[in-house]
Amino acid sequence: MSVAAGVKPTSSGLWAGAATAAGAIALIAAATIGGAWFFQLVLGIQPCPLCLEQRYAYYLAIPLALIVALAAKGGAARPLVAVGFLILLLALLANTVLGGYHAGVEWGFWPGPTDCSGPIADLGSAGSLLERLDTVKVVRCDEVQWRFLGLSLAGYNVLISLLIAACAVWGLRATLSRR
Repeated sequence: MSVAAGVKPTSSGLWAGAATAAGAIALIAAATIGGAWFFQLVLGIQPCPLCLEQRYAYYLAIPLALIVALAAKGGAARPLVAVGFLILLLALLANTVLGGYHAGVEWGFWPGPTDCSGPIADLGSAGSLLERLDTVKVVRCDEVQWRFLGLSLAGYNVLISLLIAACAVWGLRATLSRR
């Protein structure tokens, strides 16, 4: 029998795959944000504006993936769970593009946004400049603050976003192929 006929799916088989995929998305996204906060708050590596924008996908993914996991476990309608996975997939693919753009800015492949990687203009008078330099720290988007194995944090964001997008595809397939 189908869900439409009033029978809820069991927690085994492909439907459990959807809940597991959503749980994996929430866990990976939470670990990624935790890592970003560790780099910022413990190691003192301040994020640039592009870094902060890349966090938005994770801030969306964590609660949405938890909702999708609960919906899948509770036997929610297949289209509802599928839409949740589709939103997660699109958000993480967009984040992959944003991370790739940021990594390209860091490598000098293309210019970044002028607010964090362009030339400094309109410095004002010398007195006000010295006052502003004491109070403002500009984190540039085109300067890498940390690399490991040749990749910056933006590069790792690309890989993690692709991993989470793959989990969303897994969950979407499990949702759409269940009997």
